[in-house]
Amino acid sequence: MDVNIGSIVSQVVWLTFFLGVAFGAIAQRSQFCTMGAVADIVSMGDWNRMRQWLLAIAVAILGANLLAYLGYIDLSKSIYTAPRLTWLSHVVGGTLFGFGMVMTSGCGSKTLVRIGGGNLKSLIVFIVIGLFAFMTLKGVLALPRVNWLEPVSLTLGTTQDLPSLLAPMLGDKHSLQLLLSVVISLLLSIFVLASPSFRSLENVLAGLGIGLIIVAAWFVSGKLGYVAEDPDTLQEAFVATNSGKMESFSFVAPFAYTVDLLIFWTDKSKAVSFGIAATLGMVAGSFAYAVATRKFRWEGFGGVDDVSNHLIGAALMGFGGVTALGCTVGQGLSGISTLALGSLITFTSIIAGCVLSLKYQAWRLDRMA
Repeated sequence: MDVNIGSIVSQVVWLTFFLGVAFGAIAQRSQFCTMGAVADIVSMGDWNRMRQWLLAIAVAILGANLLAYLGYIDLSKSIYTAPRLTWLSHVVGGTLFGFGMVMTSGCGSKTLVRIGGGNLKSLIVFIVIGLFAFMTLKGVLALPRVNWLEPVSLTLGTTQDLPSLLAPMLGDKHSLQLLLSVVISLLLSIFVLASPSFRSLENVLAGLGIGLIIVAAWFVSGKLGYVAEDPDTLQEAFVATNSGKMESFSFVAPFAYTVDLLIFWTDKSKAVSFGIAATLGMVAGSFAYAVATRKFRWEGFGGVDDVSNHLIGAALMGFGGVTALGCTVGQGLSGISTLALGSLITFTSIIAGCVLSLKYQAWRLDRMA
C-alpha cells in the first residue's frame, strides 16, 4: 500500500495549527497562565487560575490514557516515558524555567498569547528563548546539559509512566492505565469543582477546552501522523515532528525550530513541523481574539530594569525548558497526561522555581522601597 507522506504531513500541520488557534483564543480570553496562577496563590491566596490548570490536567490525563487504552495511540512512544529518568535535568531545568518565567511575566504559551495581543516585550522574549533553546539543543549550552546533568540518571526496568511502574505490584498495566487515569482525574476534578468561586462557565470551559486540545494534539500526532512503515526508511514514523516521536503541545524547543526555519527559509530540508504549527497557531488565535474584542494594544519595555529582567528570564527559560524536556504546557500538561514520573518531577520543580522567583522579586521591591 502506497503511503502519501506529503499528504499526511499537510494534514498533521494544518490540524495542529487550528488546535493552536483554539488554544491561543481560549488563553487570551480566560487569562490562562501558570505563572499567574502561582502568583495569585502566593500574593492573594486565590486558587481560581490554578484550578483552571488542574482541570486541564485532569482532562488531559483522562483523555490521553483513554486514547491509549482503546489502542489509538501508544504513550510509550513519546519523549516523556523513556526508561531513563534524567531526574537532575528535570529538577534543574524545571527550577530554572519556573524562576525565569516570573521574570518574563509568563511561560512559553503566555509569551505567544501576549505577542498576539500586541506585546513587543514578549516578541523579544520569544526570540531569546528560541536562541537559548537552540544553543541548549545543539550549541554551546548543550555541553553542560549533556556532560553534567543528563549523566545523573536512573535507568528503570520499564517505561517511567505510573501504570508501568506499578504493574509489577498491582497487576495488568493495561487495566491500571485506565484505572489510574480515572482515579487521578476524578480526584483533581473534585478538588477543582469544590470551590464555589471557580464554578463559572468561563473557568470550567477554559480548563476543559485546553485539556481537550492537549488530547486532540496527541491524536493528531500519534494516530493521524503515525506511519507504520516510512517509504524512505522502512521504519515506523511520526511525521512532521522534530523529535521523531509522538508529540503534543510544548513551547520551548518549538521556539528554537521556528527561529531556525525563519532564518533558513530557503533551505529545502527545513519545513513547518508539529511544534512550529502549534506555535504559529497560538499567536494567530490570540491575535484574532484580541482584535475581535478590541483588546489588541501595543506594549513595550518600561526601562532598563524591565529589559534586563526579560532577557535574563528568557535565557533561563530557553535553557531550562530544553533541559527539563518541556515547559508548563510541555511537561505540566502534555507530559503529565502520560503519567510520566519525570513530568511530575518537572512540574513540581517549575512550581518551586516560580515561588522562589516571586519571593525574590518581592524581596527586591521591598529593598528598593
